[in-house]
Amino acid sequence: MFVTVTGGSGSGKSEYSEDLLLRLDGENPVNRIYIATMFPFDEESHRRILRHRNMRKDKGFETVECYTGLKNLKLPVKNGKKPSVLLECMSNLTANEFYREDGAGDRTPKEILLGIDCLLAQTEHLIVVTNEVFSDGILYDDSTEQYKKMLGEINAGLAVRSDAFVEVVCSIPVILKGGPLC
Repeated sequence: MFVTVTGGSGSGKSEYSEDLLLRLDGENPVNRIYIATMFPFDEESHRRILRHRNMRKDKGFETVECYTGLKNLKLPVKNGKKPSVLLECMSNLTANEFYREDGAGDRTPKEILLGIDCLLAQTEHLIVVTNEVFSDGILYDDSTEQYKKMLGEINAGLAVRSDAFVEVVCSIPVILKGGPLC
């Protein structure tokens, strides 16, 4: 199953996504992977990474860091089982691909969606967390507006591919596509 989860900052989307993957994956994790996309570039990012690691503690996740080049990621099959994967988060991956020297630049949406297709071929369950950054009504500089446009294009591509698309609002999941989820 492929589920995309979106929501604003602090909405509860991370906790919801982890819990959903655990329910989909079952009691005995054989091959559970967390794809971390946040590049630790400052003290705040290090704090956020630590908070998320603590949230995942004792949940059976193996962490794989992937800042760019999602399509090149090869995931292991263990005991004949494809992995169940949580990718967090798409907004970081998009920023990495768009802004970093080793990223895809203007090809970011195409490269990331190709990477998602590659992940889908390798996974039992895939949950992708993304951010809702489009409702603040603020006009940003051209580069940020281009980033937001790319993230919107990627989110639309995720929605088309997803079996379910969920927005988490104040820790309440609102199923926009698919469902019911376990």
